[in-house]
Amino acid sequence: MTSVPSTPAGVRIDGVDQLIIEQLQVDGRMPYTKLASAVGLSEAAARQRVQRLIDTGVIQVVAVTNPLMVGRKRVAMIGIRTTGATSEVAQTLKNLDIIEYLVVTAGSYDFLAEVVVRDEGELLEATNAIRATPGVTSTETFVYLELVKQTFTWGVH
Repeated sequence: MTSVPSTPAGVRIDGVDQLIIEQLQVDGRMPYTKLASAVGLSEAAARQRVQRLIDTGVIQVVAVTNPLMVGRKRVAMIGIRTTGATSEVAQTLKNLDIIEYLVVTAGSYDFLAEVVVRDEGELLEATNAIRATPGVTSTETFVYLELVKQTFTWGVH
């Protein structure tokens, strides 16, 4: 018996859902007629499945930009050490518009935050905003020199 993955919210993902996700990861603008054919459903059923995956937060269908093509010249990951409850610090950090990606981690840092900025001045502003957050004790910034690989295909196998 194969196990069916379950999201934290208890949403069940079956094999057809996984096929839909795989197809949309290749082409997020795939017409429902083509998607339905690829996964063995009717167009209406495919549309309903996609909408359920979106509504439950399992997937997002978004345009991913190349930062260099939209005026952003620097990408950095910032390791953040804190004191106190991470939930309180997380609430403040997640409201900083400059942070694109924020995760609570185990290890040397309590959080990792990714920022995409126009220049070094904006990177300094971002690190200063993070450092000014109550509970933050230190940061370490890792500037990306080259993006060698980036995929968005996790979670389907």
